[in-house]
Amino acid sequence: MGLALARKKADYRRRTRRLTAILLLVWLTVTLGASYFARELDRLDFFGFPLGFYMAAQGALLIYLLIVGVYALAMERIEARCGVASPDDE
Repeated sequence: MGLALARKKADYRRRTRRLTAILLLVWLTVTLGASYFARELDRLDFFGFPLGFYMAAQGALLIYLLIVGVYALAMERIEARCGVASPDDE
């Protein structure tokens, strides 16, 4: 029983770290990419606004919200797969 539990915990930690690393990479890319390429993005229009302005004003925030949603859904799947109960399930 102890070895199986240790494997489940290790699998849970590995999956959680991988998910977190991927989502942090997306966050970093959006944050730095929007500011670094702002002048190039301003050449494109998005709903009548320069794309650089849109990404700074609303686009990045929408992507951050999407990141949070993806994290919540993915963690539910990871917890179910690894047999880890969340505090709400108890």
